Amino acid sequence: MESAGILAGPMLRRVDTESVAIWVATNCPVEVDAAIFLLDTLTPLDTATKTTSVRAGHRLFIHLVQVHGQFPTDTLLGYDLLFRVGKRNFDLTSLGLIHKNEDSITYDGLPYPSFFIPATAAPTFLYASCRKFHGKGDDALVAGDALLQRSAHHLAARPSALFLTGDQIYADDVADPLFTVIRTVAEHYIGNEELGQFDSRLREEPFATALQQVNGRQFITERFCRFTSASASNHLLTFGEYAAMYLLSWGPAMWTDVFLPSFDELLKNDGLYLYFQEDRSELEQCRVRYEEQSGQLLQAIGSLHRIRRLFANMPTYMIFDDHDVTDDWNLSADWRSSVLASPLGKHVVANGLCAYWAFQGWGNEPQRFGEGFLQSMSRHFDGFIANSTAYEVWATRLWSFKGWQFVAPTTPAALFLDTRTMRYFDDHPKPVKVGRMVKETAQTPRLIGKSGWRVTARTLLNSRWSRGDPLIIVSPTPLYGLGLIESVLHSYVYPLRALGYPIHEVLDFEAWKYNGRGFTDFIGQLFKWSLSQCIILSGDVHYASAVRSRLTSKREVLDILQFTSSPSHNMSFSGIWGMLMRMAIWGNARKRVKRTIYRYCDDSFSIHNGGKAMDSPKNAKWQEALRYLEMPPGSIVETENNIGLVTVGETVVRHSLLQMKRGEMKEIRFEDVEALPE
Repeated sequence: MESAGILAGPMLRRVDTESVAIWVATNCPVEVDAAIFLLDTLTPLDTATKTTSVRAGHRLFIHLVQVHGQFPTDTLLGYDLLFRVGKRNFDLTSLGLIHKNEDSITYDGLPYPSFFIPATAAPTFLYASCRKFHGKGDDALVAGDALLQRSAHHLAARPSALFLTGDQIYADDVADPLFTVIRTVAEHYIGNEELGQFDSRLREEPFATALQQVNGRQFITERFCRFTSASASNHLLTFGEYAAMYLLSWGPAMWTDVFLPSFDELLKNDGLYLYFQEDRSELEQCRVRYEEQSGQLLQAIGSLHRIRRLFANMPTYMIFDDHDVTDDWNLSADWRSSVLASPLGKHVVANGLCAYWAFQGWGNEPQRFGEGFLQSMSRHFDGFIANSTAYEVWATRLWSFKGWQFVAPTTPAALFLDTRTMRYFDDHPKPVKVGRMVKETAQTPRLIGKSGWRVTARTLLNSRWSRGDPLIIVSPTPLYGLGLIESVLHSYVYPLRALGYPIHEVLDFEAWKYNGRGFTDFIGQLFKWSLSQCIILSGDVHYASAVRSRLTSKREVLDILQFTSSPSHNMSFSGIWGMLMRMAIWGNARKRVKRTIYRYCDDSFSIHNGGKAMDSPKNAKWQEALRYLEMPPGSIVETENNIGLVTVGETVVRHSLLQMKRGEMKEIRFEDVEALPE
C-alpha cells in the first residue's frame, strides 16, 4: 500500500458543471482536500471542498470528496488530492501515483488525472457489466483504459463517462485462492463479525470450521441463508468480506502486502473443506480448480493498475444486479420471503447492500443519502448486536430503501433503473400445460412494479431532465434479449416449475419479456415521458448485441435503441456446453440478420411474435417492429469479453465493442443508425 495508506482509488464519481465527486479509501483517518485545474495552463479553479468520511472498519476509512465550483465544459480538467495525516501532508505525486511508471494514474503527457464535461448532447460513453475477478480471458475494462490512453487529449474521441450496469463483483462466485486472501484482508482492515449471533449452529461443528475453509459454505448458504446460488461454496457473508472483495478488485494497492497461497499451503493449514475426506479424486479436482483459478487471478491482478487508472480519469456511475449481493437476489416472492425470514440470510443481504452503498452507490448521487442514513451506517460500523433496536433500524433501512435508482448528470441524462428492489410479485397464478396435465404456477416478477415506476419517474422529473428531452436508460437486464435464449427459457421454465422443479433458480429466469404486464409498464412509461430519443444500455446476459425497435401505441410512435455489453470479464459460453450454446445462438442469430421481427401485446398482456405488421389485432396494447443490428461479418451477437462504446452524434448513433486481444485493443463496430429517425 502507498505511504499515506490509500487502499483503493481515487475514483472519479459524479461530475457536473457545479460539483465533482471523488471517492477514495484509506487505512487511517485523514483529512482530504482537493484542487481542480485547467490542464492546458495548470490554472487552479476557485473551489470549495467538502469531504465526508466514514470509518467502516478498524483500518478502513471511506471518503467522498465533493468539490464545488463552476467548471467549464469541453475543457480538459485535472484534479489533485491533498491528504493530511497529523502534521504530514501528501498529494498524489508524493504518494507515487503521478510518475512515469506502472503505478501512475495519469495518461501520457498529463500532470494530473483528467476528465471533461461535454457541452452538447453528442457524447461518447463506455459501459460494461459482469466483471468476475477470476473470469476467463482478458478483462475488457483494460480496453477502456487503452482507448482513454489513445484519446486522452482529444475530447471529440474521448469517452466522457463510464456506466457499470451490474455485477461489479461476484459475491457468490468467489475463487478458491481468493477466499483466504479475502478473509485475511477482512479481518485486518475491518475486523471480525460474529455470525453465530444470527444462527447459533455456526458456533458448532462442522459449521464453525467449514465457515472458515475454502469450499465450505455451500450448505451454509443454502440451508441457513436460504440462498439459491449453485456457486456459493465461498460466498461472501460479512461486511468485511464484501469490502475486501471491492478493495482487492479495484486496484493494485492491496496486493503489495498479500499473496495467493499455494494449494499445498492451503492443505498444510487445514484450509480446505472436502465433502469426502478420504476421496483422493475430490482432492485432485479441487487442486486442478485451485491452480486454474490462481492463474486467472494472477492475470487479473496484473492488469489492476490499468483498471485503477481508468476509474481515476472518467466519471463513473454504477448500479447493482444480483451478483453484487447474491445470485438470484429477489428472484421471486418465495425467495425474498424465505431469505427475509432467515436471520442470517437477512443479515448477509444487508451486508451486501451496505457494501454496495459504501463502494458504489454513495458516489452516484451523494445528496440522496442524508444525515440519518449516514449516521445509521456509522453507528453500525462502530459495533452492533443482533436483534437490537439499532441493528434492526440499520437492516430495515437497507432492505426497504427506495433510493438506489438515480439520474447521472450526463448529456443526455442517464436514468439508472433499480430492477432488484423495486420488483412486484403478482399474486395471480399463471396456467400452464405439461402434456395433458394442467397446472398453475407463480408468474415471473415485474422487474419494476407500478409503485417503483412512480418513484423512478419522480427521480427523473426532479432532476434537470425535462419531458421530451432525449434520455439514456440503464437497465441491468436488457429490455430486448436474444430471442433464442428467451424463447427457450419461456417454453420450458414455466412447465418444469409447475411440476415443482426450481429451474427458475438454476436458469436466471428474469427478463422484462417474461412478464408481459411489466414489459408493457416499461414502454408505457417511455411514452409518458415523450422522449425525443431513447437509448437503453444493458448487461447481465453474458453476450453483446444491439437492437432497434419502433413501438406504436394509440397512434404514438417511439423509437428505441438498445445496446447490450456483457460480460466484461466472465465468459460463460466455454467448454463443450458453451460451444454448443454458441453454435445454437449464432445459428439462430443468422435467421434474424436483415430481418424485421413484428410482435404485439394482446389485452391479457401476452406477447406474440411473428407475422407482419398488419397482423396485430385492433385491441393490441402495443405493437412493434424490431431488428437486430449487424456487425461484421454478418453477426448480431458477441460472447467474448467486451466493453461497449456508444457515440451519440447529431445525425448518427454508433455502437462498438472493445476487446483486448494479445495485449492489443480490438474494436468491433455495429452498423450505424440514424440519431433521430423520421
